[in-house]
Amino acid sequence: MTASGIPSQPVSFTTPVIDCEPPPVGITACPPPTPASLHRRTTRAHRPVPRPVPHDPLPPRDAMAFSDAALRCVLEVVDRRRPIAQLRPLVAPALIDTLTALTRVSQTAPATLQRCRVRMVDTEAGELFATYTRARRIRAIAGRIERRDGRWRIVALQLG
Repeated sequence: MTASGIPSQPVSFTTPVIDCEPPPVGITACPPPTPASLHRRTTRAHRPVPRPVPHDPLPPRDAMAFSDAALRCVLEVVDRRRPIAQLRPLVAPALIDTLTALTRVSQTAPATLQRCRVRMVDTEAGELFATYTRARRIRAIAGRIERRDGRWRIVALQLG
C-alpha cells in the first residue's frame, strides 16, 4: 500500500461530455426549408420608426474652457515646455506625481491638442475626452473633472 492516495494506474484527465438533452419524442428532425418558406412576403408595408435621440445636457461654458486650457497645460508640462508647478491649481494632487513621471520620458515631437469635449455626469462633475497629435500620430486623452470649492479640477487623467 502506498502512503499517498494517488492511484498507481494512469488516469485520463478528460472525461466524455454527458448528454443532458432529453431524447427526441415524435419528430426526429426538422424538415428542410422550402423555397417558399425562405422567401415569405409580408402583407404590411415597413415604415421607419422614429427613435428618440438622447440629449446629454450641455456642459457649462466654464467647464469647457477649463478643460481646453488645462489639457493644453498638461501637454505642455509633459513636453517640458512649462514647469509642473503651474499644474497645481488645475490638477488634483494625486496626479502631480504621475505627470512628473511622464515628463521624464523623452518625447520625439511636441503635442498639439486637436479636440476637447466634456460630457456632464452631474452638475458638479464631468468626463472629458480629447485627441491630440504628436509626430503625425493621433492620440487620445480621457479624464474626469470635478468642481470643488467653486473651481474645476482634473481628478483623473489617462494619456494615450
